[in-house]
Amino acid sequence: MTQRRDRRGWPSRGLHRLALAALAVATAAVPTIAVAGAGAAPAPSSAVAAAPAAPDLGAGTLVLDPSMSTAEIQAKVDAIATAQVSNEMGPERHAILFKPGTYGTAANPLNFQVGYYTEVAGLGKDPGDVVINGSVYVRNQCGSSGCIALNNFWRSMSNLTVNVTTPGFGCYSGQFWAVSQAAPLRRVHVKGQTTLMDYCTGPSFASGGFIADSKFDGTVINGSQQQFFTRNSVLNGWTNGVWNQVFSGVEGAPAECFPGAPNGCGPYTTFATTSVSREKPYLYVDDKGAYRVFVPAAATDSSGVTWASGSTPGRSIGIGDFYVARPSDSAQAINRELARGRNLLLTPGVYHLDQTLKVKRADTVVLGLGLASLTPTDGQVAMSVADVPGVDIAGITFDAGPVNSPVLLQIGTQRAAGTPAASRAGWSSAADPTALQDVFFRIGGPYVGKATVSLQVNSDHVVLDDIWAWRADHGNGVGWTSNTADTGLVVNGDHVTATGLFVEHYQKTEVIWNGEHGSVTFFQNELPYDPPSQAAWMSAPGHEGYPALLVGPGVKSFSGSGMGSYSFFNQGVDIFAANAFEVPATPGVRLHDLLTIFLDPSTGKGGIRNVVNGVGGSSTIANPDVPVTVVEYP
Repeated sequence: MTQRRDRRGWPSRGLHRLALAALAVATAAVPTIAVAGAGAAPAPSSAVAAAPAAPDLGAGTLVLDPSMSTAEIQAKVDAIATAQVSNEMGPERHAILFKPGTYGTAANPLNFQVGYYTEVAGLGKDPGDVVINGSVYVRNQCGSSGCIALNNFWRSMSNLTVNVTTPGFGCYSGQFWAVSQAAPLRRVHVKGQTTLMDYCTGPSFASGGFIADSKFDGTVINGSQQQFFTRNSVLNGWTNGVWNQVFSGVEGAPAECFPGAPNGCGPYTTFATTSVSREKPYLYVDDKGAYRVFVPAAATDSSGVTWASGSTPGRSIGIGDFYVARPSDSAQAINRELARGRNLLLTPGVYHLDQTLKVKRADTVVLGLGLASLTPTDGQVAMSVADVPGVDIAGITFDAGPVNSPVLLQIGTQRAAGTPAASRAGWSSAADPTALQDVFFRIGGPYVGKATVSLQVNSDHVVLDDIWAWRADHGNGVGWTSNTADTGLVVNGDHVTATGLFVEHYQKTEVIWNGEHGSVTFFQNELPYDPPSQAAWMSAPGHEGYPALLVGPGVKSFSGSGMGSYSFFNQGVDIFAANAFEVPATPGVRLHDLLTIFLDPSTGKGGIRNVVNGVGGSSTIANPDVPVTVVEYP
């Protein structure tokens, strides 16, 4: 994301006062919540079986126990935050895991900051099993351009309850989660006010975020979040929108209102249910102290949280069925364990791979802790998945290596054109779809990286839930001829569903969708900043630039909703894209609530000529920072 943004949408002092007033009401009397079974451990007895041995989850994993003092926990988590808050491109990775119990009290709360490459998660079966009296927060980063959240990427919080308790915090009272891409909230219950922006320091820009399977008892302040996606959750108030906020299967979501009405509603894109979903697998400790991984079941036409009426439906896998890998493990060693039928748990760190990791067994789970990263070193595919159903890949970052890879993650083998569905029986399953949750891709940033395609989906019935594919616009190894990458996502399979899709800065068409019956709910895109000339960025003679999303000319069924594309061409010359979206003109292909934006009139050039297929008007210096919208196409 660029650090140059419009100055619309961040709250006035009036909103700040409203936020503080709401917070005062929400936290006037915050009790300490007792969790069943979270009291002092019983005295040892020969009749009580010893707890199973805990797995070694790597040097980057910190496991906390409610018997530890708040002061001891505070010191440990603060040390990680000190190291990671500004460590945007470093190799360190951390998982902070809370065993079931209560942490902090109303009088002595636990409040700590979450930096880069830090996963904070509860180890309970349900979000109420771990309760933090305090807050787990992300704030603006301040520099020469002011204080912003535009680069607050690569961190997460999940599977716990936050009893918001922030005495003496002044402006920072409340639960702050000021982030942009790749910083999801999942399976959290926040009791108190939540803000998705840091309004305490300016200009407070934020752009893009993801929430799923979560409940908020207090108002959520959207503030300056330009686009944001919330799925299958429960809200008790949402303050505003900027360019578009998208809600799918969210109880208490604001009503559909797009484009936004000045001094009125929106801009909101709202769906009562989510057509297809599969929540992210998670590590937990059972009643006997054994570590297990829970894999939620797929759901259709769902709304609200999966844990509203009891535990989330799904299956539990013992940790003994996982190979617990470390960054020092070779790709050959990991593949050997996968071939033996084991699942894969990647402990925190950066894995340099000299061969492709091959997932061949149906229902294999590949779960990363601490945003574990995979980098191919020799130009190979980093990971491939065979033509099998039910595979789940979650919590992993794929970094391109210095030698160009054709693809970083390949799901299924690419079938010949015209292959009938009957011959693909067993490759996929609507009842047991393959799923990717919180899977991120980078081309450059930590080091020089090259990959033609980041993610290629050839299988049918795949769920893509919170995907960020990013060709770096800052960091190391960044330049038009350095971090080269054509396309972020290619979909060749049928019945592929994307919920929360972020794809940015690729050098050709950013998303190519060739499969039938595909669906995208929420799409955020920035075109590449750095084409050196219009001649260097032409998809065909006479056709300027490349679209953000292209639906293949033969596709007869596709739906896309809540989709935005921005331009910021920063090379000092006019660069144009003919269209943000290009789709075949057929009744079965429909788009809903689209927008384009021209960013930063001080240095930006060129723009986007049309929203979709020559329709919708242009985003240029003539209308900077103003959404150009199309509500329905065709």
